[in-house]
Amino acid sequence: MTPPLSFPAANLRLKRAYEPASPDDGTRILVDRLWPRGVSKERADLSDWMKDIAPSTELRKWFGHDPAKWDEFQRRYRAELAPHEAELDQIRTLATQGVVTLIYSAHDEVHNDAVVLHQVLLAGTAPTG
Repeated sequence: MTPPLSFPAANLRLKRAYEPASPDDGTRILVDRLWPRGVSKERADLSDWMKDIAPSTELRKWFGHDPAKWDEFQRRYRAELAPHEAELDQIRTLATQGVVTLIYSAHDEVHNDAVVLHQVLLAGTAPTG
């Protein structure tokens, strides 16, 4: 297995889907399984929608954005990410070339899947369960 690509941490950002798109966002990738409610494709201004790396429907429903389940959610989601190394490397490759913004729709900016994904990508190591 080859080591994960490294990139400047400043090249990987997080942003809610309900915030206006900006040229500073670089490559905008929606990382939710569901399309954000009330956001048009034009307003979302996405480069890609990587729903396969989002938490499974079962995990998303179990978590329900309950901060009390946060630690376990992170563990389970990291395990779900393990078979998606190709998609993670795709994001890492883009981040070596410029800014990548992970777009998510959760209201909680601290306890959501994009935060976990961001941590996994910044860790520069393959996710483990």
